[in-house]
Amino acid sequence: MTATREAAALAQIAAQAAADKLASDIVLIDVSDRLAITDVFVVATGNTERQVEAIVDAVEEQARLAGHKPIRREGQRDGRWVLLDYGDVVVHVQHSEERVFYALERLWKDCPFIPFTDAAAEAHAAERAAGVDG
Repeated sequence: MTATREAAALAQIAAQAAADKLASDIVLIDVSDRLAITDVFVVATGNTERQVEAIVDAVEEQARLAGHKPIRREGQRDGRWVLLDYGDVVVHVQHSEERVFYALERLWKDCPFIPFTDAAAEAHAAERAAGVDG
């Protein structure tokens, strides 16, 4: 079994929202074969508590605009690891220290990763290339 199209689409929205707030090491992990409760984990890193909060706010806003509201939000007080549960998609926004310590990708290494490309970074690179070439 693989993640549903709807879950993959929401995961892409969440990942792009995180990227727009300069999150690093964004990965999408298809956990649908291993877990019955969700299809995709989105994992993103913020370097400070403030950045973690900004990433979480951006993800919630973009998901809301796409018609999705989190079922649960955990970890907000500390700003070190915030979890947004959308049912089929669970977004983990971790401070860089927690990301290294808990290493979620290592725990789920047997699951397939869903490709993600930061559309804004790609557009910016294309603009720079056009400016250099033109």
